[in-house]
Amino acid sequence: MRTWLTDRFGLAVPLVGAPMAGVAAGRLAAAVSAAGALGVVGVLAAAPAPWIAEQAAVAGEGGRPYGIGLMAWALPGNPAQLDAVLAARPPLVSVSFGPYAGYVDELRQAGITVVTQAGTTDEARAAEQAGVDAVVARGAEAGGHGRDDVGTLPLLESVLDAVRIPVLAAGGISTARGLAAVLAAGAAGAWVGTAFLGCAETTIPREATERVLQAGETDTSYGRVFDVAQRLGWPPEYGGRAIRNAFFDRWVGHEAELASDDDARAALDAARRDADYDTAYVYAGQGVGMIRERRTAADVVAAFATAENLLTRFTD
Repeated sequence: MRTWLTDRFGLAVPLVGAPMAGVAAGRLAAAVSAAGALGVVGVLAAAPAPWIAEQAAVAGEGGRPYGIGLMAWALPGNPAQLDAVLAARPPLVSVSFGPYAGYVDELRQAGITVVTQAGTTDEARAAEQAGVDAVVARGAEAGGHGRDDVGTLPLLESVLDAVRIPVLAAGGISTARGLAAVLAAGAAGAWVGTAFLGCAETTIPREATERVLQAGETDTSYGRVFDVAQRLGWPPEYGGRAIRNAFFDRWVGHEAELASDDDARAALDAARRDADYDTAYVYAGQGVGMIRERRTAADVVAAFATAENLLTRFTD
C-alpha cells in the first residue's frame, strides 16, 4: 500500500492517528508510529509550551516519524505553542480550525510537512492556495471538532477532483474496510481518531473508555453545547461530535442560555474531575459502534493493515 503518505514518512500503513486533544499525547503517538503508521500528538488550546516539548520527546523517542496537531484559533492567545512546535521539529504538523494560513510558510521553512483539515471543498481549495503539503477531507461523521456540512465520501470525491495536492480522508473510518474504500477512491491515506479511543495508550479515564465501548453507531450527536458551557473560543462553525448524554440533551438548542449559566459550567467542570460521563463529554465519531474492546495501538494499526488484502481482492 504505497502512497504519498507512506513514501513521505516511511510508513508501512497509510494511516495517521488523528490529533485528539486530551486523548492523544506522546505515548499514543509513539505507539501508533512504532506500529508502522503516523502518530500525532493533540494539543489543547491552553496547553503550555513545556507540555508540548515533553510530549514531542515521548512521541519521537523511538526514532519514528510523528506529528503534532494545533488549533489555529488558539494560537494568537498562546503563541508559545508554535514556538515549541518549531523547536521540536516534528516531521508533520496539522494546524486547523481557524486562520491557519499565516503559519504555513514558517512551518514549511523549518522543514515540516504541513496539513490542515477541511470540511468543505472550498476549504480544501483554500488550503491548497495557502501552500499546505496535503489536506485532510474531514467528513461530518468524524468525532471531535469540525464542520457538520458534508459526509466523508461525497466530500472526499469532490476534494480529490478539486485539488492537486495529496488528500487524506477522515470521518467514520474505523476498520480496514474504510481504509480500503478511501484508498480505492484515490486518497493518500486515512486520518483516524475514534478507532484509537479504546487503546490502552490514550490519556482518557477508564470510565470514558467504557462509554466508548458501550456506544452504538447512533449514540453520537453534533453541537456546541460542551464548548459553550466551558466558554471556549472555538469558531462557531466548528462544533463537536461526542457521545450523547444527559447534559447535551438538556442544553442542545439552549446554547444562548447556557453561555451565561455558571451553575451548568460548574457542574460540567465537576463532572470532568469526577469522571461522570452523564454530564462530562467523550468526543467520538459515528464509527464508535465498531469499537468493542480495549486494544493496543499496535493491534489497531495491524487491523487496518489488512486493507491491503481487501484491495488485492478487488483487483484480482
